Amino acid sequence: MKSAIVAEGLTKIFGSGHTAVTAVDEVSLKVGAGDIVLIMGPSGSGKTTLLSMLGTLMRPSSGGVLLDGKDAAKMSDSQLASLRLHKLGFIFQSFNLLSALTAQANAAIPLMTAGVARKQALKQAKVQLEKLHLGERLDNLPKDLSGGEKQRVAVARALANEPKLILADEPTANLDSKTGAEVMQLLCSTACAEKRAVIIVSHDSRLKEVAKRVITIEDGRLTKEEKGNHDANCPVEHKHAH
Repeated sequence: MKSAIVAEGLTKIFGSGHTAVTAVDEVSLKVGAGDIVLIMGPSGSGKTTLLSMLGTLMRPSSGGVLLDGKDAAKMSDSQLASLRLHKLGFIFQSFNLLSALTAQANAAIPLMTAGVARKQALKQAKVQLEKLHLGERLDNLPKDLSGGEKQRVAVARALANEPKLILADEPTANLDSKTGAEVMQLLCSTACAEKRAVIIVSHDSRLKEVAKRVITIEDGRLTKEEKGNHDANCPVEHKHAH
């Protein structure tokens, strides 16, 4: 199985001299297509910094990231921007939707940014939103959507360009348990049915239910890895099993 992402010795140090803080310390990680990895740790453990480096939003102090076989360190900022646009999907805790745009237009942004014609982009966004049961909400502005609906629009936006790797930062933090479970199932079925890699950082232990691997990060280091409950809960795997 080809790895969607390989991190080798990723380290991030903020500051210098006696005020230097090592936020991420020599982290190595491989994630393949169809894999769902949950990275858990307390606040300040380095998980968001790690996710930012894996998503090429932040350059490491040392170590490197191979995305789809390409070395991120050797890429210019514009090449990295293109890589993020075409290969990565980001889901943030705070949704990051544009308030003046409808749900459909929000979900279409990555496609239009990638040069897809507006009409086609909106059409593809509509397909993603309908998959997420938001067909009735295409023309709604974010202020008219519930928290769960906003997060589903954010998921549709992350999936719009059919990324190989989805990076989710606390995707269930602002959601009630029912909606959180829906978003989890969604990430799960996307990873399995469409063979995308998913990396989630969170301190929400409910996400263990859909993760294949659960990795603990403490003080910037990966301290242990265990199996998640994915096999018992994945809607896609069950469909194939029957």
